[in-house]
This record gives sequence, structure tokens and C-alpha cells, in this order.
Amino acid sequence: MDSDSQKESLEKSDNDEIFGEIDELRVGMEVSDEAEAYQLCNTYAFNKGFSIRKGHLRRDSQNNVRQREYTCSKEGFQVDEDLCEARKVRRLDTRTGCKAVIRFNVENGVWKLSYINPIHNHEFARPEERQFLRSGRNIPSVRATILGSSKVDGSIRPPKLQSYLGKEFGSAENVGVSNKDSHNCLQRGKDELIAGDGQSLINYFKHKQMEDPSFFYSVQVDQFNRITNYFWRDGRSKLDYDCFADVVCFDTTFQTNNNLICALFLGVNHHWKNISFGCAFLLDESTASFMWLFETFLESMGNKQPVTIFTDENKAMEKAKAIEIVFPETRHLLCNWQISKNATQHLGSLYADPEFKKHFHKCFYDCFTEQELQHAWDDMIKMFNLESNSWLKMLYSLRDKWCPAFISDAFSANIGSSQRGENTNTIFHQVSRKIVDLVSFVQHYEQKIKKMRFTELEEDFRCKNAKPRLRVNSSIFKHAATEYTVKMYSFFEDELMSIFGVRMVEVGNDGNQYIYEAIEEGHQRVFMIRYNSTTSTVSCSCKLFESMGLLCRHALKVLDSKNFTSIPTQYIVKRWTREAKKGIVASNKFSKSSDRKANSAQSLRLSELMHEGTNVFSIGSLCDSGKRIVKQKLAETIKLLESDEETTYMLGNLSKVDDQSVRDTSLDNGSVESPGCDS
Repeated sequence: MDSDSQKESLEKSDNDEIFGEIDELRVGMEVSDEAEAYQLCNTYAFNKGFSIRKGHLRRDSQNNVRQREYTCSKEGFQVDEDLCEARKVRRLDTRTGCKAVIRFNVENGVWKLSYINPIHNHEFARPEERQFLRSGRNIPSVRATILGSSKVDGSIRPPKLQSYLGKEFGSAENVGVSNKDSHNCLQRGKDELIAGDGQSLINYFKHKQMEDPSFFYSVQVDQFNRITNYFWRDGRSKLDYDCFADVVCFDTTFQTNNNLICALFLGVNHHWKNISFGCAFLLDESTASFMWLFETFLESMGNKQPVTIFTDENKAMEKAKAIEIVFPETRHLLCNWQISKNATQHLGSLYADPEFKKHFHKCFYDCFTEQELQHAWDDMIKMFNLESNSWLKMLYSLRDKWCPAFISDAFSANIGSSQRGENTNTIFHQVSRKIVDLVSFVQHYEQKIKKMRFTELEEDFRCKNAKPRLRVNSSIFKHAATEYTVKMYSFFEDELMSIFGVRMVEVGNDGNQYIYEAIEEGHQRVFMIRYNSTTSTVSCSCKLFESMGLLCRHALKVLDSKNFTSIPTQYIVKRWTREAKKGIVASNKFSKSSDRKANSAQSLRLSELMHEGTNVFSIGSLCDSGKRIVKQKLAETIKLLESDEETTYMLGNLSKVDDQSVRDTSLDNGSVESPGCDS
């Protein structure tokens, strides 16, 4: 069976077998048995956007079923669990007390729908989220048959299963199951990459630009008109950058099989998961190449500079020079996880020595003053006779980019941690062993990005349909669970629970300004906390809020002592909340250039409209009537814009600029090509 026939068969069978076109249920509908009753209710629920559970079952005196109810999965409330019981993972609370129910009465073996309450007290899942509904997470037999065919043998690795399903069925959203479900159903196989060359890569970018008008790409050529560097990003990357541009990880640790450097621009979203801002192929790692790439990246992102950019220490000087010129407002830091990873290469077996590793890690993670670093570094160098190690000399010269003594006040979103770093480094993992061309690398990158976005969609669904179970029935816990995403709430909860291990003493008080010293049990370091009772502002010398955007246990200890029942508004950073992507997290300052300031302001307005527009267009594209509504409103919007004085004034100025540009071109070239004429 060919691919098209498989897809056609899949779509028909899926509709018939599992998720048919059942939009409404009616009292009096009949089915022959319980399996059909469940399938009918499950199909209806899936098309509406909710999940079901089996409810009350009543039997007669002969033990025959006489009544069965199917409830919304959010029916009732979760039973309180024993918080003293050790658990690796605490399940989220998805119940809302929903009273929606479907009831069947059974007479003479016939199941008749006798009652339905269609009213829910929660939002329904959007079409792209329905694949995460628990009762809808079924893999039809047709899918299993296709995936078990000769095309998919037993060699597909579990991480590639969802990518394969997405290719077969159009996209990850059409698969209808989560990664976990795919892994449980399928076995291993191989992926195949398509051949191409440099010119086909440009053709591919042009094709992508036709599909996505917001797609951006640029190439650099040398004096012989040969292409040396490439950069590209899609429209979604721009929208993500608008929200999460505060921290960027620039990774150049991977090379293609033809020795081009693959440079990734990555970030962290509100679920503390990787997101992509763009990718590049570079011929070399010179300052000139980095400058071209950073300038191109900045242009593609509306001239919005990141707050912090992380790089690996390879060619750190060249990167630092380019960053200083192109991103003058950006803080440049080195990834500690990458430094630790490269230590084995530069230090050999010494890095495996536990005693050395203890001294090495003290320098990189536990020195909060310059004096502490100097003392710890000198001890390490002297104890292990490393005076002549050039790599360590280079690192020490860049200490202001990795040591906590210098960078604790820089926002990092903890992107430099080992957990984040290892995840970041897997996008092109194992591709280097294959003989592939540039187009294939780009396609592989796109598949990885789709997986990232699928994960984000799944996390958004979890946040919307569940809430964390509180370990303490306290207002501040409830407030945090309402504001933060599930992942960030877990971080905040750990800090809040840790206040019980903090001992605090007041050492100063002038009426409004309080100063405290805090120490954690089992540690010796003393932290200084300042609290202003008039403004409800609090700051701590550990700088966790400055670097991570979450209040630390020391600051929370002070707020708890002042009987705060919620987190002060100024300490809830939007990028970590459930509403992070509603609106744009705009930079609060522009470049000094007035022209760039104007361009940046327009870019921000454009990005805001694109955020709203993308959502409208996605919903409108679901059906013909939706498309008709959107087109009608767009036509009305054009008429409103044409009648708006400020808009027409700005358009008039743009026309004047374009006319002047044409006149200047005609003077330079001696002639102007007539519109519509063949060249």
C-alpha cells in the first residue's frame, strides 16, 4: 500500500472506528452493548474536547447491568493524598467538580441513552490539544497495521517514533497520540534523509518562505561570489523570541560532515523547555563570521537584543568581540555545563580525580566573591601543578563570564545548568555519522523543532487542565499554583518549603527598612536580606530572583514572617507564568539610534499583531465558515485603516520614501526599468 493510500485509509478508518462525526447526543439513541456505548460517548467527548470516565454501574437482582453512567473526567474532586508518603512524582489534580454526565438504561439487552447533562464547568480542549485527552489517546488498529508494515521495521528508536508518525500523518498534531503512547505501541526503525546541495538549500528556503511568509533566511558570499554562511528561522521562532528573548544560548559545538559549523540559537520557554530561535551554517569561527551572523539574527528579530547570551568557551574571544559590537546591551556568559563537559578533553584523567573535581567545582559554582575565587583557584593550580595549562589560563581570563562572584545578578533562567545543557546538545546528536547534505540537516533540525513545539503544546494542555497538588494548604501556595506553570511551580514550591531550614536574625531596622542575616542548616554561608515595609520590596544577596526570576527561600522567609498570603506582584515574572505567551514581553529599552528606535517600535507592534493574528488564522482555518468570517473581518479592517488619519499619514510618508529611492536609483543607473517590461 503506498503512502497516499495509507493516509486515506487511515483517515477513513479513524473516523469510522474511533472518532466519527458525532457532534451531539440525543436521548433515545440506542446501542447494542457496553463497548458501543463507551465508544459512542468517547467519540462525542473527543469531538467536543473533553475526556470521559466510567461512572456509576447499577445491576438488578440477577446481577445484570441495568444502568451505566459516563462522566466527564473532571467530575468530582481529588481525594487528599498522604503527603508524608514518599513519592517520586506527585500527580496533578485535574478535577473541577464537573457535573456533566451521560446515562444509559439497559432493557432486554438494549442500551438506550436516557439522560444527558451537557454542561461543563471548564474549557474544552482546542482541536490541536485533543490528542492529549486521556480517554481519546487510542491508537486505531489501522495505524498499528501501517506502522507494523515492512516500511517500519524493528529499528526505529523511541525518540524518533513521534517524528515518524508526524511525517506519515501530516504533522504531530494529526498523530492523535502522545510520545508515550507511540513508544508503547511501536518498535524500532530507521529514518532516511534526502540528498541535495548548496543551491538546493537556497531553493528549499525559498519554498519555505512561500509556505510561511514570516520565514527569514540570509546568505553571505565572499569576494568570489561563493556562499560562505547561511542563517534561517521560521515565523514561530520570531514569535517565541518576542516572548522569551531575555536569554539565548548560542551553541557552535556541532559540525556537519562537510566541516561547516552548525550554530544554534536556543532559548527557554515558560515550561523550562528548549525552544529554537534560529540556526546557521558557518564556514569558519572568525570574528567577521560571528558579526555577520549576529547582525543577521538581530535584523530577523526586529532589532531586539537579548538580555543575556550564553556561548561555549570555544573561540570565546572571537564571540566576545562580535557580541560586544552587535549586542552592546547584552550580557555575555559562558555555559558551565559545557566547560565541565570539555574539561575531560583538556585535563585528561585528572578530571576523573574526585579531589580535583571538588576543587574545580568550587571555583565554578561556590565562589561568590573575587577573594574566594582567587583563593580557591590558586589552591587548585598549586595543588595539582597546573601552572602551564593553557586551557585553564584562558578560562581564568574569562572568569567574569562564568564565576558566580561576577554573574550572579545576570538573568540566566538557569540555562547554564547541566540539565539544560545536555538537553540543548541533543538536536544534532548522531547525525554526524551519516553522509547527509545541508538540506537533510535542515530537515532534521525542523523535525527536532517540531518535537520541541509538540512538547510545549502538551505542557500548555497540562497547565490548562490540571493544577499541582499543594503540599501545604496555604494561600501563598495556592497563589503560586494559579500563576506559574507546573514546572515553575515545582521550583517555587521547593524554595518555599525550604524556608523551614533557614535561620534568620534581624540585624538592622530604621523603621521601614529591615536588614536580616540568614543561614541555612548545614551550611556556613550567610545571606543578607533587605526588606522595605512601605514598598513591600525584598532583595537577597544570593541573587536568585535576579538570575532566575523566582524569589529565593531567604526572601520568602522574610515575607512569611511578615504574614504575606500571596506573592508580591512585582516578583511574578510573566515569562514563567501560564499567561507568558499572551501578549509580548517587550524590552524596556531601545538602541541609542533614533532610526533603530523607530524600527524597533514598529517591529514590536508588528510582532504583537502577528501573535494575535496567528491565533485568529489558526482557528479560522479549521473550516470554511471560519475562513469566511476571518476574510470578512479583514476586509472591514482594511476599510477602517484606510479611513484612519494617522495610518494614511504614515503610508503617505512611506510612499514618498519609495519614490525618492526610485529617483536615486535612476540617477545611479541612468535609466529606470518600466513596470511590467521584460528585462
